Amino acid sequence: MIEMLLLVAIVIVGCILCNRISDKIGVPMLLAFILLGMLFGSDGLFKIQFDNFGFAEQICSIALIFIMFYGGFGTKWNEAKPVAVKSMLLSTLGVLLTAGLVGVFCHYVLGFAWLEGLLLGALLGSTDAASVFSILRSRQLNLKYGTASMLEVESGSNDPCAYMLTVILLSMMGGGGEVSVVSLIFSQLFFGLLCGGVIAILAIQVLKRFEFETEGFNAAFVVAIALLSYALPSVLGGNGYLSAYLVGILLGNSDIPDKKVLVHFFDGITGLMQMLIFFLLGLLSFPSALPGVAFTGLLVAVFLTFIARPVAVALLLTPFRAKLNQQLLVSWAGLRGAASIVFATMAVVSGVQTEYDLFHIVFFVVLFSILLQGTLLPHVSYKLNMVDIHGNVFRTFTDYSEEDDVDFIRLTMSEKHPWVGLPIKQLVLPPDCLLVMIIRSGETLVPQGDTVIHAGDTIVLSALSYRDERNIKLREVIVKAGDHWCDRELGRVDLPKGTLVVMIRRDGESIIPNGRTVVKEGDLLVINRAGRVMV
Repeated sequence: MIEMLLLVAIVIVGCILCNRISDKIGVPMLLAFILLGMLFGSDGLFKIQFDNFGFAEQICSIALIFIMFYGGFGTKWNEAKPVAVKSMLLSTLGVLLTAGLVGVFCHYVLGFAWLEGLLLGALLGSTDAASVFSILRSRQLNLKYGTASMLEVESGSNDPCAYMLTVILLSMMGGGGEVSVVSLIFSQLFFGLLCGGVIAILAIQVLKRFEFETEGFNAAFVVAIALLSYALPSVLGGNGYLSAYLVGILLGNSDIPDKKVLVHFFDGITGLMQMLIFFLLGLLSFPSALPGVAFTGLLVAVFLTFIARPVAVALLLTPFRAKLNQQLLVSWAGLRGAASIVFATMAVVSGVQTEYDLFHIVFFVVLFSILLQGTLLPHVSYKLNMVDIHGNVFRTFTDYSEEDDVDFIRLTMSEKHPWVGLPIKQLVLPPDCLLVMIIRSGETLVPQGDTVIHAGDTIVLSALSYRDERNIKLREVIVKAGDHWCDRELGRVDLPKGTLVVMIRRDGESIIPNGRTVVKEGDLLVINRAGRVMV
C-alpha cells in the first residue's frame, strides 16, 4: 500500500515536471505523459508488469467522464452558437466519413477484413479536445472565424459518436443482427439525450435553490451529477458520454452560483484525469510491439492525416463557404488522442477476434498524431494566417477576476477633465486609492506630488480588490442585429433593476461605458447583476 502511494506521488510529480519541460521544447504535454507511462511499463526502465486491459478500460472510462463533462462545461455557447452546425456536422458525419474512408483504405490497400477495417476507422474517428486545447492555451493562440470554438465543440462532442460506432461494429463482429444494431443506435441516442437533459435541468434547479452549508459541497454535488449523467443512461442502454457532455454544456451555460469555484475545481480534476489516462495507457502498451505495427500504423496515420480528415472537412465545410485556410487548419487540428486508445482497449476487452493488433496500431497512430500535428499546430496556424491576435483563447464566463489583492484602473485625461492642470497633491482621490503611473507621449512617468496632469495623459490608479463574489455575478451577452439595445445609447436602454453594463469588448478593445455609450452589433457586453438591489 505504501509503495503504491509512493509510486502515485512520483508519477504525478513526474507528469507535472514533464508538462513544464514539454512546454519549453514545444512538444504537447500529453505526449510526455504517454512516454512517462511507457518508461514505467514492462518494456521500460522500471519494468512494472501491467497488462490488465479490463482494469485499464474501466479506470480510463471513468476519467473520460470528467473530461467529457468538463469539455461541455467549459464550452461557451454564445461563442459556439455561430459555428454549432458546422461543429455538429464534423462531430457526427465527420466521424462517419473518416471512419469509412479509413475502413476502405485498410480493406483495399492493407488487406483488412471489412468490419475490422471499419472498426479501426471508428477507433480513430474522434479528435482529442485535451490535446488541441492544451496546445492552444499553452501558446495562448486564438483562431480566426470562430475556429477555436468550432474545434472545441467538435472535439468535445465527437467522442460519443465514435463510441457509439465502435459499440455497433463490435456488436456486428460479435454476431449481432440488423435489428439489434438498429435498437442499439436508438437506445444510445434516446436515453443519452433524455437522461442528459433531465439530469441537467434538475441539477440546475438544485444549485440555484439549495444553499450548501459547507463550502465545497457544491463541487462534490456536481461531481456526483457528472457520474450520474454517465451511469444512468448506461444502465438503460444509452450513450453515457453523450449524456455527460450534454449535462456539462447545460450546467456550464446556466446562471448557477459559484461557477468560478467549479471551474477551478474541475480544471484540477480534469488535469489529473488527463495525466491518469495517458500515463495508464502508456503503461499498458508494449513498446516492443510497436515495430511490428509500425509500417501499418504509419500508412494509416499518413492516410488519416493527409487524406481522410481533409476530405471529410472539405465535404462538410465547403457548402458553408468556409475559407481554404480555415479548412486546412481544421484538418490539421484533428489530433487523435486518449479516447481512441481507450476505445481500443474496449475492443480488446470485448473478446472479438481480430487479425491485426488494433490496440498498438491505434497507439502508434496517436503517437504520430500528437508528435507531428500537435508539435506543428502553432506553426501551421501562423503560416495559414489563422491566429487572431486580438482574441483570447482563455476567455470564458469566469475570467474577469484575478487573484491579486490590488487592481489597477486606467483613465485617459480629456481636455475638459477637472484634474487637467492640477498637481497630483491637489487631487481628491477616494480613500485607499493611489495614483501609481502616468503615461505621457509614450513615456512612463513615476508621479511626484508636484507632477501636473496634462490633457491626453493616461493615468493608472491602484485600489484594493473587491472579492465578495456572492454579490457580483458577471455574465456575457453578445449584441446581435435586432436586439432591443442595438444602436442605442445605454442610458436609453431599459435594464432590469440591479443590472449594470460594466464593460464592452469591441474589436479587441475594452470600453468602460457611460449613459451616452452607443451599443453596436457585435459588441460583447459584460453585465453585473447584483445579488441585492438597493432602492
